[in-house]
Amino acid sequence: MRQIPVLKPAYDQEEIDAVAEVLSSGWVGLGPKTMEFEEAFADYIGCDYAIALNSGTAALHLAACALQLKADDEVIVTPITFVSTVHAIGYVGATPVFGDVEPDTLNLDVQDVEKKITAKTKAVFCVHYAGHPCDMDALHKLCDAKGIYLVEDAAHACGAEYKGVKIGSISELTCFSFHAVKNLACGEGGAITCNSDWFARYFREMRWLGITKDTFSRTVNEKVYAWQYWVDKLGFKCHMHDISAAIGLVQLRKLEKNNAKRRQIVQRYQDAFADLDWLERPVEKEYAKSSWHLYVVKVPNGQIRDRLIRHLKEHNIAPGVHYYPINLHPYYKNIKAEVPVANQIWKRIISLPLFPDLTNDDQERVIQAIYDFMP
Repeated sequence: MRQIPVLKPAYDQEEIDAVAEVLSSGWVGLGPKTMEFEEAFADYIGCDYAIALNSGTAALHLAACALQLKADDEVIVTPITFVSTVHAIGYVGATPVFGDVEPDTLNLDVQDVEKKITAKTKAVFCVHYAGHPCDMDALHKLCDAKGIYLVEDAAHACGAEYKGVKIGSISELTCFSFHAVKNLACGEGGAITCNSDWFARYFREMRWLGITKDTFSRTVNEKVYAWQYWVDKLGFKCHMHDISAAIGLVQLRKLEKNNAKRRQIVQRYQDAFADLDWLERPVEKEYAKSSWHLYVVKVPNGQIRDRLIRHLKEHNIAPGVHYYPINLHPYYKNIKAEVPVANQIWKRIISLPLFPDLTNDDQERVIQAIYDFMP
């Protein structure tokens, strides 16, 4: 029996042809396809600028750099996230302060965030968990009142909307991931969206070692001194390249269709599990249109969750757990974290297979396996 993965990219001949075109062009680094992708993605999101990078982690890191976060600064962040969100805070020497999460969406609890703001708090990094937008009005109201920055981690939320507006066009800085299994999958990649000329210029220089002009711009725009550039920042090497961008352009054209497929799959799960009193289905709040990156259900306790994982694996179905709280990892265990919801709810969560190419027959296998389980 073939294994059903929990996540999988949706590629076909279009992506293969797009990569072949770039390889044949002779320019595979940061170049015209990356610029084309940036313009197309910004247009889709509804923002002025999208700066393409090699990962969502790099996007978060550069956002922290741009805000000049430093030692002794505090940044409030969810513990229910991939470790990149929190590592980016540490990269600049700042201290993560873990905010608790809402028990239904697993997004940051705004009331708990407010309790944890101190004189040292400089920013909040919110994560749109599983593709469901956070309560952005409440977060903006709080951060504006306290004079602190708000950065969105939209790694899960490509195509998601808050009150009818695309995630990525709402806040000053929004960070995206285009990792291999994200809704828009470039293999590896990321981006920061913004509406500021200054931020856009800063990110373009910082992604390319602080160099004022990238190689393609110097090659195309300069007549004589194509070799000349200046370094005025201690930057990093984290730009996107044209191979990833070519894949991204195809994926972007398919994004709405693929997200609609995700929504159909989710609705089938929701209908199928409606009568199971031991399984709590994910919610979608009135203000949100989720991108449904993950389908995360909750069971009564950790013992049942672990038994269910074993049961699904025995049926050649690969579930996931998103995530083990960051505050419980060895590296972060010495940081005090008062997050009672997060510390308990992670034991109850399990991600079921969700990706655009999940067939009806394979989804039926998952549904039947859940029904065959004895909690």
